[in-house]
Amino acid sequence: MSISNGVLMIHGAWHNHHTWDAIVPKLEALGIAATAIDLPGAGANAKLPAAYTQRPLDAAAFATEPSPNAGVTQDQRTEATIAAVRMLNEESGGKAVLIGHSLGGLTISPVAEAIPKELAAVVYLTALLLPPGMVAGEIIGHKLMANSLVPSLFLADPEQVGAMRLDPHSDDPDYRARTRDAFYADLTDAQFEAAVRHLHPDEPAQVAGVPAAISAAKYGSVPRHYIECINDRAITLAAQREMIKLVDTAMANETEVHTLETSHSPFHSDPDGLTDILANIARR
Repeated sequence: MSISNGVLMIHGAWHNHHTWDAIVPKLEALGIAATAIDLPGAGANAKLPAAYTQRPLDAAAFATEPSPNAGVTQDQRTEATIAAVRMLNEESGGKAVLIGHSLGGLTISPVAEAIPKELAAVVYLTALLLPPGMVAGEIIGHKLMANSLVPSLFLADPEQVGAMRLDPHSDDPDYRARTRDAFYADLTDAQFEAAVRHLHPDEPAQVAGVPAAISAAKYGSVPRHYIECINDRAITLAAQREMIKLVDTAMANETEVHTLETSHSPFHSDPDGLTDILANIARR
């Protein structure tokens, strides 16, 4: 068996493994094993509220129906990712480079804390990188995130329905424009239509309330990278840089930072640039 580091890819909120459709074959063409999974509550594992399947949308029903994904926990997502890391490591003979996009950062951090010796690196792609004790809501509600467009897309109270709820199938021109500006501002019309078709409406809310539990001894021993996206309007550049600073201080070591001049989804808008960064990390 040839030995090399593989890349395991974790999607962000409302997304699924199709996030990485352009990246997986590019890495494989370079001889790097690559795989992407659907987290519990996402993609093939996501359940849809009944109101979402009825069109025209009943806004009141959609705003109040309890989410069928509300019971999904961060522990379930962490365990699923650990299992995927071990499968990839067995296949490649090396150690996984674990990349998380956006809310996927909440999953790769506890995985690195749990199995640091089984990872070659963790990579945050404009993702939530939280210092010990912080919950996602603290950075989402931070003044540095004041210009984020994502909160304007919520169509239900997360505390009431148990999910952060969007309508990816909305036919409202203004809502679709805000969705595009938040996640896919630099995509063509065709790219946007293809991307939004893969989104699901309900992201389990409770995962955003779990305090980061990372330590310098375990998590801090794993090489850490952050790919900042300059034009992101989902997680602002200022918030990205604040999180890096907070974690570097807490871990007493430095995150290696890479920069892409894209919006929130460089796997669509700059797949070559993103692949180059990941390949270079995997080859170390």
